[in-house]
Amino acid sequence: MQDIFLTPQDSIAAALDSLSSQPDGPVRIHLASGTYHEKLVIQRPHLHFIGESAKDTVIAYDDYAKFLMPNGSKRGTFRSYTVLLDTHDVTMENLTIANLAAPRKKAGQAVALYADGDRLVFKNCRFTGNQDTLFTGPLPPAPKEPGGFTGPKEFAPRINGRQLYDNCYICGNVDFIFGSATAYFRSCHIEAVAEGTFGSKEGEPPVCGYITAASTPEGQAYGYVFDRCNITGSGCPAGSVYLGRPWRNYAKTVFLNCTMDPCIHPAGFHDWKKPEAHDTVYYAEYNSLGEGGVCRNRAPFTHILTDREAEYYAIDKVLGEDFPLLSC
Repeated sequence: MQDIFLTPQDSIAAALDSLSSQPDGPVRIHLASGTYHEKLVIQRPHLHFIGESAKDTVIAYDDYAKFLMPNGSKRGTFRSYTVLLDTHDVTMENLTIANLAAPRKKAGQAVALYADGDRLVFKNCRFTGNQDTLFTGPLPPAPKEPGGFTGPKEFAPRINGRQLYDNCYICGNVDFIFGSATAYFRSCHIEAVAEGTFGSKEGEPPVCGYITAASTPEGQAYGYVFDRCNITGSGCPAGSVYLGRPWRNYAKTVFLNCTMDPCIHPAGFHDWKKPEAHDTVYYAEYNSLGEGGVCRNRAPFTHILTDREAEYYAIDKVLGEDFPLLSC
């Protein structure tokens, strides 16, 4: 095992470049507290990033979707990342990945982490941003509009990966956890942060955000599973945040034993004005707690799991017994 020790005066990208000619053996990269203002592309497997402090060890950048490129086109969502993790068998712990672009109405989508790979583990990490904070690749098969997927993985094969987020903090406002991966969120703090409101039906509270926008491929067994997470809202009125909406019609998102603030909308999930998705999405809850977890008036296309049904979403079933660190 090789160890590399870095401070904010060093470059993480340069350290990764120094490994490019070496075998893909395991490497630990230790990051001292401070801010590393870098836009990173990580394509080497078997890396373990260890920050000194989750709140004080920060990798930050400020690219955003609405930025105009030299040719007059917009940067777009999938080139706005702070960190692109395009490999497998990587662990990150005790650090923050932030996209500093703000406000949302000016910046548009601004990805903090673009994670596309298998056996990716995040322990005690923080992912902060506004719209589209965390993208769990791969991309869906095709964009809805030409050029919608412009970026580093636009033409890459769509290979489902498994990702574990353990004791992490993730915040944002619009679709801030989105993508096609099989991803398990265990004991995480998920926080919707208000920044303006969206249209709502007359007599209903304004909509402040959507937590998830899964694009689970048709036939994939699992999408997103949140287990024992704390779902809160900062500045979000009661009933103004949806647990999720379908980026693609076969979206799968399940919440188990999660405590939810009053900010959660009574319907729980939104259909993104896609009534045809009612027959294909799988949105479910089990033993939701807190004022926002009361399941009366949930949308009719959602499910409340039985004890036996909830067993299907145990972590070893979702991620597979070969997944690393399931005992962590």
